[in-house]
Amino acid sequence: MPHRAHLTSLKPGYALIKSCLSEQYTKQRFFKDLLAGITVGIIAIPLAMALAIASGVPPQYGLYTAVIGGFIIALLGGSRFSISGPTAAFVVLLFPIAQQFGLAGLLVATVMSGIILVLMALLRLGRLIQYIPESITLGFTAGIGVVIATLQLKDFFGLQIADMPEHYWDKVATLVQSAPSAHWPSILVAGVTLAVMLLWPRLKLPVPAHLPAVIIGSLLGLYLNHHGLQIDTIGSRFSYTLDDGTTGFGIPPVLPEFALPWMQAGADGQPLGISWSMIQALLPSAFAIAMLGAIESLLCAVVLDGMTNTRHSANSELLGQGIGNIIAPFFGGIPATAAIARSAANVKAGATSPISAMVHAAVVLLALVVLTNILAYVPMSAMAALLLVVAWNMSEAPKAVHLLKTAPRSDILVFLVCFSLTVVFDMVIAISVGMVLAALLFMKEVAEMTRVRDISQTPRYVSRPVADDVKVLRIEGPLFFAAAENVFGEISELTHDSNTLILQMDAVHLLDAGGLAALSKLISRCRHSGTALHICELQFQPLKTLAKANIQPIEGILKFHPALDDALQSIEPSASPE
Repeated sequence: MPHRAHLTSLKPGYALIKSCLSEQYTKQRFFKDLLAGITVGIIAIPLAMALAIASGVPPQYGLYTAVIGGFIIALLGGSRFSISGPTAAFVVLLFPIAQQFGLAGLLVATVMSGIILVLMALLRLGRLIQYIPESITLGFTAGIGVVIATLQLKDFFGLQIADMPEHYWDKVATLVQSAPSAHWPSILVAGVTLAVMLLWPRLKLPVPAHLPAVIIGSLLGLYLNHHGLQIDTIGSRFSYTLDDGTTGFGIPPVLPEFALPWMQAGADGQPLGISWSMIQALLPSAFAIAMLGAIESLLCAVVLDGMTNTRHSANSELLGQGIGNIIAPFFGGIPATAAIARSAANVKAGATSPISAMVHAAVVLLALVVLTNILAYVPMSAMAALLLVVAWNMSEAPKAVHLLKTAPRSDILVFLVCFSLTVVFDMVIAISVGMVLAALLFMKEVAEMTRVRDISQTPRYVSRPVADDVKVLRIEGPLFFAAAENVFGEISELTHDSNTLILQMDAVHLLDAGGLAALSKLISRCRHSGTALHICELQFQPLKTLAKANIQPIEGILKFHPALDDALQSIEPSASPE
């Protein structure tokens, strides 16, 4: 029960209270959190920029997300080691919103998703995430990885593409058609960055691979630019204008500022405004963002619990995620959720509490003030190489391959459907169809487990001989709507020439409305044919269902017995030979 209490509790700041107030927080623990926070903060800077760019907005909005969202979620959440910020999983959802509604639409959708997450927390829905099958989560994460990787090919190869089409196959066709415009200096920078990402872990150094990879890629890009080979960089791709009219390139060296999300620029560059029609248009995307954020954050919390032998509060985590996503957009933050890779790095760096996540946010904030001029030199092709590795990691390809090799056919079908729909359409359709398909296949498998056995001549069950016109049948498995018609159809076939029918139901633990309707039909048939029906050994739930439906004994037709022997004894005078 303590584990259940942790999972179902709803307290703002559960993780912070538990780790810093309920447990002794010492100077030694603070220094561990400080070091871990600095480490993860450095990791988060290039990732936050790259993920913002991939989502269709300038890089500074990824940094704002890591600062505001990362700090608030750590302060109010339910997982003590989670690091929240922009994540790769959101890219396929956010990019279409940014294209259609601009930055403002993306921020409004983020606020709406935060409200949905808070409602999920208040309704104590944190534990419901565990009912999403692994075949679905693997399917859409693998699909997201493919889509993200596809989107990075443009910058990786330096292709000249003005606008990417909306649909996946159109994107692929555009990339193929643009292949002749490939820019070899960009490919060189991307290739070197990717090579460092792949080879660096072999050195077994404490520094994460993507940091030296981006630094080396940036230095190479700077060298090539200096020699007249123009490489597209953050500074050349993005520009800004400050309130005082100052313009610049790259990331503005200012702190996040409060602004109403709907008053930010829309797709046409003008303030979007707010209307009921816009809210209706954004609601499906907001719901998808909320669901994905809930899944990602709670899966991350479960992984961290396994790494550290601690326990998170699912509903408190949803509450923290929701509040963070409501507040962050007012400071330019796009959707945030817990990032498994950064959170795992946080644990490995020695973190002991959410203080490390708050320090991580402060480090990113410091970068906004101090490093903006340097960050402008980061090549877009290096960012693309970084995201290719992120896409591969989040796709969990080894797990997907293992599932395809070992899982039942139904799970493989669900995985392939979710994967295909995520790539070709979007994640909302993929999860919706996947859940329905998984539920239908599960019901089919459970229904096939429910069966009827003729035990009339089985001494293990029937302790005394019965007459030829007596059938003793045993039902095994749940009697629910998907199984009931077949079960009672089989019973009718087995008992068409019987005067007495005994149903042993000790192995039936579930009777739903469909099963009740089918049983009622059997009772009606027995009444019309004059067949005596004896039901014995009812379990609690079926007995409760029959009582609620007011199914009463019928003289000469329907009787209930506590045990099979009692039913056999009650028919013995008419069943015994003369």
